[in-house]
Amino acid sequence: MQYYLAIDIGASSGRHILGSVVNGTVQLEEIYRFDNGIQEENGTLVWDIDHLVKEVKAGIAQCKVLGKLPSSVAIDTWGVDYVLLDADKREILPAVAYRDGRTAAAQEKVHAILSPDTLYARTGIQKQSFNTIYQLFCDKESGKLQKAAHFMMMPDYLSFKLTGVIQNEYTNATTSGLVNAEAKTWDEDILAALELPEALFLPLSLPGAVVGGFTEAVQAEVGFNATVLHAPSHDTASAVAACPVDDASVYLSSGTWSLIGTENARPILSKAAQNANFTNEGGVEYRFRFLKNIMGMWLFQNIRKELGKQYTYDEMMEMAKGSDYRGCFDCNDPTLTAPESMLGAIRALLGDENLPLPDVLSAVYHSLARSYQIAVEAMEALSRKAIDRILIVGGGSKDRYLNELTARTTGKRVVTGLPEATALGNLLAQIMQGKTISLQQARELVKQSFPLKETTI
Repeated sequence: MQYYLAIDIGASSGRHILGSVVNGTVQLEEIYRFDNGIQEENGTLVWDIDHLVKEVKAGIAQCKVLGKLPSSVAIDTWGVDYVLLDADKREILPAVAYRDGRTAAAQEKVHAILSPDTLYARTGIQKQSFNTIYQLFCDKESGKLQKAAHFMMMPDYLSFKLTGVIQNEYTNATTSGLVNAEAKTWDEDILAALELPEALFLPLSLPGAVVGGFTEAVQAEVGFNATVLHAPSHDTASAVAACPVDDASVYLSSGTWSLIGTENARPILSKAAQNANFTNEGGVEYRFRFLKNIMGMWLFQNIRKELGKQYTYDEMMEMAKGSDYRGCFDCNDPTLTAPESMLGAIRALLGDENLPLPDVLSAVYHSLARSYQIAVEAMEALSRKAIDRILIVGGGSKDRYLNELTARTTGKRVVTGLPEATALGNLLAQIMQGKTISLQQARELVKQSFPLKETTI
């Protein structure tokens, strides 16, 4: 049997999922899971990249233990973050995490050189304080960039640690704010204007492209060799690749972030799209993910962590359902990015520092559903599509109450499923590689393998 290994790493955890095609359906088997998270180091929020590399290899080694050796491996992660290497291919640390506040002043400095209007017209990427463009400008100002000879987004770096090959993959690169939406390459004018060394940015590889085989050292460590491919290496690009979407539907990839959007053949670079802060991120086969980033399960994750994880997510859901409170707040308010107290930040936005926990949780639920409604209405106007259905995928699709509220608030049909959408999209890129199977056929394979469920209200 032929196996494929998807390594899917999010902001809080990573998983290794083996995939195979049996009797016309995709079979999934999670074989390894590990924790991930942002750490504070000398006042800076960073990623422990040594830990990530160690866990990536440990999960691959588990394939050998199980006697299920994949023919290929591909990695997807979150966007915008990266690792720099010097001329000797040594890491230039720290690998700063996107939630660090270092870019606050950098935005104004970048916009004094290139206006937000110019940046959006060229890249189609929404303005977010943590975009790679602002992070790299910070590195230039600090002198860190002067030491760099190589730049890789996080999944490119992890693939490099397996193969010794340095490449830049397209879908994750588009989250940087440095890729020209029309040309689909690094924007040389932006790089020149900001004095970012063009030599750092390699030609962009597409999902399915070969990176290389394991190095001899990695082979000795994990016990076998395999070909490393590019997944749609931005996790949302992988999730959307698995979604059976059409012009009458939008996807909602529900995890730490809620990514709600539609799929277009061309970017929408209008002033109206910019004002609505929609983004045009790259997808498989040069399709554009026209979407809105909304802080999603991050809100619940932080509340639960703040409470010492004394409640399960289901228990928190039941508390919210029992509340009559209907206050709402802006889920993307900057104070929610990395607060010391998520409960305190939300209560401040709601104007009541003593608001009971069930009411706070109810507010989170209703605020998320309201934000989805606003996003769908904006998408209909900007893309001129009549939206009938919202397809909710990812781990957050298991939240029954949020699904019901979304259906009730938006007035759209809500269909759920594919909790492992990201891993599925990663695997589809591997299955499609070198075969005569189209993206449409791959999505049909997903529909046959994982039936969707309509939410009733």
